[in-house]
Amino acid sequence: MENKKNLDGNEKEILRDGEVSATVPVQKNIETILDLEKETVQSRSIAEHFADRITTFAGSTPYIILHAVCMGGWILINLGIIPGIAPLDPFPFRLLTFVVLLESIFLTLLVLMSQNRMTKEADKRAHLNLQINMLNEQETTMILRMVQKMVRHFGLEEEIDGSLKELTEETDVNRVAKTFDEKSAE
Repeated sequence: MENKKNLDGNEKEILRDGEVSATVPVQKNIETILDLEKETVQSRSIAEHFADRITTFAGSTPYIILHAVCMGGWILINLGIIPGIAPLDPFPFRLLTFVVLLESIFLTLLVLMSQNRMTKEADKRAHLNLQINMLNEQETTMILRMVQKMVRHFGLEEEIDGSLKELTEETDVNRVAKTFDEKSAE
């Protein structure tokens, strides 16, 4: 493998078979995201790991098949259809109803645990995204101010429109949020 710069200055990694992989900055971003995700997974408690495993299995096709087979077998046995096996829970299957009720209660609690954890992780990512966006906006404003100074220095002021002045001012995030709330309420 070798790195080469293409015309736009981005490094591309050339693989053995001649294919080009993602740019180096993209690879770094992917690695950073994977590291953050790995750190998030490792910081989960044992209970959260348990809840995730159970809810993942409970949402799968094998789980549905297992339930269909178990419940179907239970009903067939307890209707007395299978010879040689005495019914334990005759119709209306009160024991089966009790077991299914308990299972649904615990499964619901585990799903809620998983959803609460996912909500916290999503909120954390949203806050991180907002912070990065705000930093990006500040950096862009600074770049525009430097461009504006260069435009003045080279005497090109008449060639730019009036929106540059507005863009070089800092964005008031609170004002934008308030405006968004007012407009979305309409």
